[in-house]
Amino acid sequence: MNPELEQILSRAQTLYEDVDYKAVAEWKSYAPGRRAIGYLPIYVPRELIHAAGMLPVGIFGGGDRLEIIRGDAYFQSYICHIPRSTVELALSGRLDVLDGMLFPSICDVIRNLSGMWTMLFPGRYVRYVDLPQNYDARVGGEFWRRELTAIREDMARLAGGQITDRNLRNSIRIYNQNRRAIRELYQARSEAPWLYPIAQVYAVLRAGSVLPPEEHTTMVRRYLEMASQESTLPEDRSRVVLTGMFCEQPPLALLITLERAGCWIVDDDLLLGLRWFTGEVPEEGDAIENLAQAYLTQSVPTASCYAPDGQRGRWLVDAVRQNRADGVIFCAPSFCDPALLEQPMLVAALEREHIPHTQFKYSEDTGQFAVIREQAGTFSDSIRLWSEA
Repeated sequence: MNPELEQILSRAQTLYEDVDYKAVAEWKSYAPGRRAIGYLPIYVPRELIHAAGMLPVGIFGGGDRLEIIRGDAYFQSYICHIPRSTVELALSGRLDVLDGMLFPSICDVIRNLSGMWTMLFPGRYVRYVDLPQNYDARVGGEFWRRELTAIREDMARLAGGQITDRNLRNSIRIYNQNRRAIRELYQARSEAPWLYPIAQVYAVLRAGSVLPPEEHTTMVRRYLEMASQESTLPEDRSRVVLTGMFCEQPPLALLITLERAGCWIVDDDLLLGLRWFTGEVPEEGDAIENLAQAYLTQSVPTASCYAPDGQRGRWLVDAVRQNRADGVIFCAPSFCDPALLEQPMLVAALEREHIPHTQFKYSEDTGQFAVIREQAGTFSDSIRLWSEA
């Protein structure tokens, strides 16, 4: 392996394993008065945090690297795992490096977590980000513009200054560059998945949750260049789209297991908030209006967002076609209401198009993968047999 590629991957892996958020503390130590704002998965307007001179920090739970002791006492056993590990991170002091938290409206569990945060940490900034479900510019658009303005005022107050229009437009430009680099990475992975193994792609992408966007863009582009020069040869594996992982993230070993079982992952909804917009946000004009319009017209489809009748599943069929995938793997966290309630509609859309699919569930601390490997391997073999027939 190229030494520079090895260095990039080592850095990304270190950041992935850093449940103490040492990288965030290090960033804050470089200049007095620096602040960091955490956010739960899916979309938050990171541009507003960045424009205030603060660091947006994605909180994706403790994964399989954190033992849950106190967190289990705060939630029922029949909900997903991420709120419990997030509480554990906070109560153990690992999130003390953060100066505030944003909780986007993913589901009722995250809504309740934001309220619990207010009670557990009364002196810290907390905001529930109520994302619009009505995409009419006169309704949801007006609501979201007001929300963005309020968040902008909050971020300015936390930073102890103002967020100028110039700074906000600059932040939009920087995040456009970041999302563009990520789209290029996904396109390259779709075309040659053997050069961009899922373990590498995920770790490089995940680094964007704790690095400044400028630094992360550089990492993504260098990884793209270095990985493309590797001499890895393609193998006969099935091409699959992976879906259901937009919030609670799977263990890295689970993703590795899927590839080892014979599946090239050519598209997914992992870490969806880092690449929420499907195109560019305009960099000139009214920045708040541009962000609002981008949310209304360029948001990726996912289970936590409203879709009109008959529209559920179209995006998944399109993803299969665009990536020349052979099938779909539904891989959702246990007790994830949005993902599991949407799944039957997505299955129906796939079956209308005669697209093969399989499904299983996980939690972020899943440790045994033998059954998943056997199921994924059987699915991959079956796809290849069907295609040859």
